Amino acid sequence: MAALEIGRVLDNRQVARDKYVMDIAAPATARQCQPGQFLHIRITDTYDPLLRRPLSVYDVLFDSGIISLLYRVVGQGTSLLAKAAVDEAVDIMGPLGQGFTLPSENESIILVGGGVGVAPLLYLARLSRVRQCRVRLLLGAAGGAQLGAASRFEKLGVEVKTACLDGSAGYHGVVTDLLEHEDAGDYSRLYTCGPAPMMAVVSSWAQAHGLWGELSLEEHMACGVGACLGCACQLKAFEPGYAKVCTDGPVFNIQAVELSPDQARKEGHNE
Repeated sequence: MAALEIGRVLDNRQVARDKYVMDIAAPATARQCQPGQFLHIRITDTYDPLLRRPLSVYDVLFDSGIISLLYRVVGQGTSLLAKAAVDEAVDIMGPLGQGFTLPSENESIILVGGGVGVAPLLYLARLSRVRQCRVRLLLGAAGGAQLGAASRFEKLGVEVKTACLDGSAGYHGVVTDLLEHEDAGDYSRLYTCGPAPMMAVVSSWAQAHGLWGELSLEEHMACGVGACLGCACQLKAFEPGYAKVCTDGPVFNIQAVELSPDQARKEGHNE
């Protein structure tokens, strides 16, 4: 059974036009979190909205028992979450799901994130740097104002390259264009999370170069524990059986997931 904890909001700040970072004191949950897992958050004390909201673990300060969540306001639930005040209680279920496979010491890894999809990659970068890994992040967004996460990675000693569609910062274009300037032989592992069109290109690049990788799928989740089957999906076309993203994932080996070539169009896949 998933663990429950009542956390306390320490900060809930807007970091971009529609993006927020919430810091929560939740020491019991923090001790269990692995990169790539998610928390199921109850927004209010009422049943409106009825369902919890799944949010990726953005960062964890283990010694302080603090968990950070990066989220985008897209509907009723996240709109209410954005109004949560300091010292307000937060009902947490988790951590849930299968996280990333951590690299060994002194490996070189590359991360590719798009928009709010960068969220699962920060804690992964933190623990990888603890293991003395060289870490490079390719980060894409619609505009320069959406690239605020870059500074948090840089503080960890991560090499960051950015791309945005409006040309206001970094490379003018989509983040996957930056991969064409990377030598896959420089890395032992690749990790990615973001829009499906972006991950389709990243997956193709990794597999073409024989680079081991993992990706984190974003899917609508109701229960978060595999009971409702609402997030079940067929990972490989023409293969029998379905995976539950909430329990079998959200992290999967990059070769286990087949993203449609039609999704690999370039329009807007930074966000």
